[in-house]
Amino acid sequence: QVQLVESGGGLVQPGGSLRLSCAASGFTLSRHSMSWYRQAPGKGRELVAAISITGGDTRYADSVKGRFTISRDNDKNMVYLQMNSLKPEDTAVYRCEAYTTWGVRAYWGQGTQVTVSS
Repeated sequence: QVQLVESGGGLVQPGGSLRLSCAASGFTLSRHSMSWYRQAPGKGRELVAAISITGGDTRYADSVKGRFTISRDNDKNMVYLQMNSLKPEDTAVYRCEAYTTWGVRAYWGQGTQVTVSS
């Protein structure tokens, strides 16, 4: 059974940090590029960060550059999103997604809530 399970979300004060994790099972993670998306209430889905199959190539939304870092460990079937200097506008449900080499979205998780508030 294919699963992507996110964890690590929660409530954090502005300026704080969180590390999101995405555990993959039931498919070969090392054959998929991975992305983190987020969706805030009343807003559309936004690409936060993406990482290539080997991890050698990453890209970020302008709004998170310099604050967020995406990484992966194919041996552990894990993908991470380190989020620093969090802002209230980072509040959203964060979800990890797996893409084939053709760029087709293959799998996605249920998401984890991140709330940045004082």
